[in-house]
Amino acid sequence: MKIVFMGTPDFAVPSLKALVEKYGVEAIFTQPDRPKGRGKKLQMSPVKEVALEHGIKVFQPENLKKDMDCIEELKQISPDFIIVVAYGQILSKEILSIPKYGCINLHASLLPKYRGAAPINWAIIKGEEFSGNTTMLMDVGLDTGDMLLKSKVQITEDMTAGDLHDILTQDGGELLIKTIEGLKEGSLNGEKQIDEDSCYASMLSKETGYINWNLDNKAINNLIKGLNPWPIAYTNYNGEAMKILQAKVINEKCTHEPGYITEVSKQGIKVCTGDGILLIQKIQFPSKKPMSVEDYIKGNELKRGIILS
Repeated sequence: MKIVFMGTPDFAVPSLKALVEKYGVEAIFTQPDRPKGRGKKLQMSPVKEVALEHGIKVFQPENLKKDMDCIEELKQISPDFIIVVAYGQILSKEILSIPKYGCINLHASLLPKYRGAAPINWAIIKGEEFSGNTTMLMDVGLDTGDMLLKSKVQITEDMTAGDLHDILTQDGGELLIKTIEGLKEGSLNGEKQIDEDSCYASMLSKETGYINWNLDNKAINNLIKGLNPWPIAYTNYNGEAMKILQAKVINEKCTHEPGYITEVSKQGIKVCTGDGILLIQKIQFPSKKPMSVEDYIKGNELKRGIILS
């Protein structure tokens, strides 16, 4: 069995390790090393780190579709499967036609919902009850290929994007192995996606996290959970950016305008929303560590009557 793996972030690492252990991997394609941190030192991807640990040949084309040397290398390998997990590049029709059984993508949503870059985050932001992983036969579209296998995960009340990410990360390798075995045996057939049932999970930015207090408290809380651990939801407290890492919906009415702080206590900050109260429990101000409100107010003041904007 010849497998080529394409992936970049830590989400792809458990899947890669599972494939290395089960089948071995001929070659790995990952994004080029990028400058990171204050020193802007070049940093390799988590997938490249695993590749080097196992002595697997690594390719890092800036644009694989246009890199004819890499494409020729793929043809020389003549893989049975190309497995793609959060690689970060679109594959051309030429590349998709190289492997014997096809290119298989592991996508962190229950397709056809949440195609795109940030499916885990948007499933929580939109208040979905379930998420999961889907394997699919890749085509030239963005997450539009025929679906193969799915695994389903319930999104619990307090689950953050980070929590869901970790669950789906560990689940992916097993789902890929089941998919590979099913395709080899001929027992697995693809299911067409219904485009009308799809929605786009756009890339996140800092601006995604800006809280609109006119929304209902549940929608704001979902935003907070869906953007934890990155990029983190935030608001403006008295001219200063205040990140909000944890909150809770409170079954209370509010007569003040949205964003108004009605109470500050060790339990948290009660804030009016478009339909009630949200209790903010964990915050972070610039140049400070994340802290519970209980710990923060031991040495700092948070005032009732301030309007968060």
